Amino acid sequence: MAPLRSLFFRKQEATPRFLLAGLGNPGRQYRSHRHNVGFMVVDQIAARLDVSFSRLESKALIAKAEYQGNPLILAKPQTYMNLSGQSLASLVRFYKIDLGYLLVIYDDVDLPLGGLRLRPSGGSAGHKGMASIIEKLGTQEFPRLRVGIGRPAGRKDAAAHVLEDFSKAEAERLPEILQRAADAALAFISEGVEISMNRYNSSGSVQQEV
Repeated sequence: MAPLRSLFFRKQEATPRFLLAGLGNPGRQYRSHRHNVGFMVVDQIAARLDVSFSRLESKALIAKAEYQGNPLILAKPQTYMNLSGQSLASLVRFYKIDLGYLLVIYDDVDLPLGGLRLRPSGGSAGHKGMASIIEKLGTQEFPRLRVGIGRPAGRKDAAAHVLEDFSKAEAERLPEILQRAADAALAFISEGVEISMNRYNSSGSVQQEV
């Protein structure tokens, strides 16, 4: 088997395949947790493209679609958050995904609720799911979309905060947040990371474009 990193830089076909992976924990008890906002975003994209997560590959639920002529795989790793890299690295290898066409979508407590940060590369910033992916891919040079869930009030532990459901007030804002995050992810495919960053990166207001 070829080393993983050597597959990342193969010459791409005329129409590249994109992989959009949302992070979260599997199971009904985690479905509405703040930590699962990555799953929620790819669910939003799947609904918009009229596809469903009907297959299990490389320990991930996947859905295959096409967006503006580009073949697209949506993935939800089922390894639990902290082992996400096992699943994602396997998918990257199997489908020979160039890392420029990978987008990882996940929660960020350091962004206010609804804030978006699309970046072409970077570290994990303490997010264990991203740390696992960076470790298994052997690089941090791949795009990611962080979706703000906000920090807990007072002295509440952030680890407990992410493993709770959104509050009633937060849940009322959630559909618009997920819609905007899905817009940003699809713009990444159609317009590239730089243009999408300028359009969608925001500090918390789902109405703001900077």
